[in-house]
Amino acid sequence: MDIDVRGPRFGAAVTTLVLAVVLITGSAWLLAWQTLAFALGAAGGVGRSPYGWLFRTLVRPRLGRPTEFESPEPPRFAQAVGLAFAGVGLLGFTLGADWLGVAATGAALAAAFLNAAFGYCLGCEMYLLVRRLTVRAE
Repeated sequence: MDIDVRGPRFGAAVTTLVLAVVLITGSAWLLAWQTLAFALGAAGGVGRSPYGWLFRTLVRPRLGRPTEFESPEPPRFAQAVGLAFAGVGLLGFTLGADWLGVAATGAALAAAFLNAAFGYCLGCEMYLLVRRLTVRAE
């Protein structure tokens, strides 16, 4: 079943805010929260993430009917990519390699911002590229 495109974009906006605060404060705890949010989105789809729940319960009822839908697989893959970057960032911050924490968190922030501000999902594009490459290889 396809999903409302506004949900992942809302999640990207919240993620952008959270990751910006992580970079400003260097908070490993807040990055751990974001890592968990990515993990839930990767495991169960964006609707199962905390931000998906917020969108579904607080935001979507106040919006009009969705006019655009997308397959859930690309955003789910994007959550897994975000999980990888957040996990590396979390390792960096907790092991004292702050440069690694900042670099990985900054990369995740850039991707989230692109989705939130412009509707361009880097992880989704990666998913489509991987699909094209694997279909050709078969």
